[in-house]
Amino acid sequence: MRILVTGSGGFVGKNLIAELRSKGYEDLYLYDLDTDPKLLDEFTKDCEFVFHLAGVNRPKDQEEFMQGNFGFTDTLLASLKRNKNTCPNLITSSIQAELDNPYGRSKKAGEDLLFSYAKESGAEVYVFRLPNVFGKWCRPNYNSAVATFCYSIARDLPITVNDPEVVLKLVYIDDVLVAFLSALKGEVIKEDGFCKVSKVHTVKLGRIVQLLKGFRDSRTNLSVPNMSDGFENVLYSTYLSYLPEDQFCYPLKMNTDNRGSFTEIIRTEERGQFSVNISKPGITKGNHWHHTKNEKFLVVSGRALIRFRKIGTTEVIDYHVSGEKLEVVDIPPGYTHNIINEGDMDLVTFMWASEPFHPDKPDTVFEKV
Repeated sequence: MRILVTGSGGFVGKNLIAELRSKGYEDLYLYDLDTDPKLLDEFTKDCEFVFHLAGVNRPKDQEEFMQGNFGFTDTLLASLKRNKNTCPNLITSSIQAELDNPYGRSKKAGEDLLFSYAKESGAEVYVFRLPNVFGKWCRPNYNSAVATFCYSIARDLPITVNDPEVVLKLVYIDDVLVAFLSALKGEVIKEDGFCKVSKVHTVKLGRIVQLLKGFRDSRTNLSVPNMSDGFENVLYSTYLSYLPEDQFCYPLKMNTDNRGSFTEIIRTEERGQFSVNISKPGITKGNHWHHTKNEKFLVVSGRALIRFRKIGTTEVIDYHVSGEKLEVVDIPPGYTHNIINEGDMDLVTFMWASEPFHPDKPDTVFEKV
């Protein structure tokens, strides 16, 4: 399918093009501010679908709203008419089209123009009245509070929040793309003549800032976001896309001694603690048991003997494991246990505990196996 994308260099355009190509759509006509205007007629001669994303939302002069959001739409439709091309046409409008301000009036004028074109030509049109869109590649310090806050907080720059109680309606870029590709297949659902994105997040500005600061601090407190919360999940993904390129990596605190090291990777109250344990050859670690806390051991490199003894008994249970065959060993409560490096190289073990270690409630009783 030959697809024309106007506004191809913008936030939504870049994401759409990447998604189209990932789905096998390679015959794309890309039109943006720096494109030779003469190419528009060439593109509209044989394109089979139009994603009309071009528009103006932060002009120097308010008159540019109407020129960019109504004027170019008129130019695009005139080009399609000249070429007698009645292919489907999708346009991105805004929920502000319902408001009486320069931007809203310009978006409403663009909508009306497209609806009139549909009646006149018989072409299928898809008008998306989008709320604020957020996600990777959105330009900070422009027209998106989420992008600006992500960029600034990731760099420890100051931010200004005039009213944390302000409620925002947001849609995530991936959900927008799902709706767009449904329209491409003619499967989009319309409501009162307008196309909708299935997931709309209604969030207070203060919560967004709180979450973003928590994402920043997670590198030191080793927490992770609540991935079962749909908004928190996609906001964290968005935040990571704004990290400075020289700060993708961050250090962990290694607790080292002559036996090896123990390093926490993730620490959560809800899903437990994840750590990496390194033992030198011949070293034994552990010799303790827990009342409630339970663990999982996974040797990823080296050879180990993991030993168990149920408290109050004398029978010892042995498990020989190695990085050559990945096996998870459960550590039940009530069994004193240890792990012995029986190889001639460092033993590397990935460990999960059902709860993070708290000095005031360690639930760890030392007793040799």
